[in-house]
Amino acid sequence: MKKWILGIVLALTLCLTGCQSVQKEANTQDTWNKIASKKQVVIGLDDSFVPMGFEKKNGQLTGYDIDLAKAVFKQYGIKVSFQTIDWSMNVTELRNGTIDLLWNGYSITPERQKKVAFSKPYLRNRQVLVVKKDSDISSFKQMKNYELGMQTGSTAEQWYETKQDVLHAKKTVLYDTISNSFLDLNAGRIQGILLDEVYADYYIAHMAKSSEYKVIQNDRVPMDLFAVGMRKGDKTLRQKVNQGLAKLQKNGQLRKLNEKWFGRNNSWLGK
Repeated sequence: MKKWILGIVLALTLCLTGCQSVQKEANTQDTWNKIASKKQVVIGLDDSFVPMGFEKKNGQLTGYDIDLAKAVFKQYGIKVSFQTIDWSMNVTELRNGTIDLLWNGYSITPERQKKVAFSKPYLRNRQVLVVKKDSDISSFKQMKNYELGMQTGSTAEQWYETKQDVLHAKKTVLYDTISNSFLDLNAGRIQGILLDEVYADYYIAHMAKSSEYKVIQNDRVPMDLFAVGMRKGDKTLRQKVNQGLAKLQKNGQLRKLNEKWFGRNNSWLGK
């Protein structure tokens, strides 16, 4: 009986060691030659992050990062395959070699930098306040006299709960969608909306009356910088992504993509 149990323990130990070895190898390899040979790169994403990468009603993936990734790898004659993943397991999927890149509004943080390598940042994001253009509101502080809308469970709601010294509204109203918050803003039932800058720019740029709104920023709100995440061993792939982004900036394609999705050129590349 003891020998049988010992055999099982030994087998499990060997299996675990083998899995860790495969994961470590995948994380340290430079896979560019393999990608170039197959002419395909696999990008992991969360397909619900509007406007970076999301699924339309017909099931087709679209978004700023979708267009940007395709434009970068088109320069190398490489097809991009997008794979929806459990975003909470994104680093594991990357290390296992299931995907080659994380490209979906992926913020650079000190904690993530311990686990993955990043491209140069290409886009900025932060919490902003959207109000009607004819409103007297011009700063975060003025919201203390007005009602503020936010999406339930959003980054904006989480940020607001811990930053009352920066922004404190007379009353907050939570919505299931940002669209509904804009309906109430237009009707005067709330006087401001707190949301991600990328989403605010996207939403306003695609509205029929986009000129009726203004976006207010605050220097006390920290910035998120979006970049492409990859395995630390993929130094050549990182170089190729950075070179591809730089070329898009130089030839004007990056500006056109920004204007298409956000209504303005808000690239962070090279800053």
